[in-house]
Amino acid sequence: MENHKESHHRVCPWWLGYILASPVRKLLHNPRRILAPHVKEGMTVLDFGSAMGFFSIPLAQMVGPEGKVICIDLQEKMIARLIRRAKKAGVTAQIETRLCTQDSLGLESLAGTIDFALLFAVVHEVLAREILFAGLASALNAPGSLLVAEPRGHISVENFARTLSVANEHGFIVAGTPQIARSHAVLLRRAPAN
Repeated sequence: MENHKESHHRVCPWWLGYILASPVRKLLHNPRRILAPHVKEGMTVLDFGSAMGFFSIPLAQMVGPEGKVICIDLQEKMIARLIRRAKKAGVTAQIETRLCTQDSLGLESLAGTIDFALLFAVVHEVLAREILFAGLASALNAPGSLLVAEPRGHISVENFARTLSVANEHGFIVAGTPQIARSHAVLLRRAPAN
């Protein structure tokens, strides 16, 4: 039987974004330490479920002036705050924001353009994991990779395994298991075509 906490696909309230974007959070989840092995200058990166940009701003700094970070979120207030934070950090040229809906994840126009995608503590909020991973499989370019991390205290091992099973059904294979504090985490790549 599925854990009661996991049976609801509740979206993080917009005001909680202030806590998620707090500099104190870097003590637990340092964006540069987590992302440095995967992100290089000039890349096009997708931060799906970007909220107020806790990872988006460092990503924009890491990809540099020739790179791009596409930030997608469901909540307009999250995106508005991310834009303000990007201006303050001087990285608006690298950041593109998009609103998605529960019916459209906003990935359709990204086919083959993404070098690296990040799903940090967001998969459990998505109603249709199948649609999410199908869209990501299409958006990633051939050598592209996808880092998925879900909170251990909120998501069971079984639920995370189901997420990986859905990802596998859409052509993703495990390329690594990075250690991220208090998280189930996996690095995925698209399986080579036969």
